[in-house]
Amino acid sequence: MSSEFDSTDDKRTANNAVRHQYRELSEDEKMRIERLKDIGAAFIENCDRIGTSRELSLAKTKIEEAVFWAVKHVTS
Repeated sequence: MSSEFDSTDDKRTANNAVRHQYRELSEDEKMRIERLKDIGAAFIENCDRIGTSRELSLAKTKIEEAVFWAVKHVTS
């Protein structure tokens, strides 16, 4: 049985994937996020150097998605 909360109650964000509040990140977490984003940016830059194509566009989109999910892991 699921619990119900008022739409303005702080408890409503507890198990919500679309958070409305965020916690403060540690310096280690900030470093991890920066490293993940740097790796993703480097990969995209390498793709840009070798040309343009539908395949490379898809690859870059997937890289962006991978970085998103990795950062979400760190911030969860």
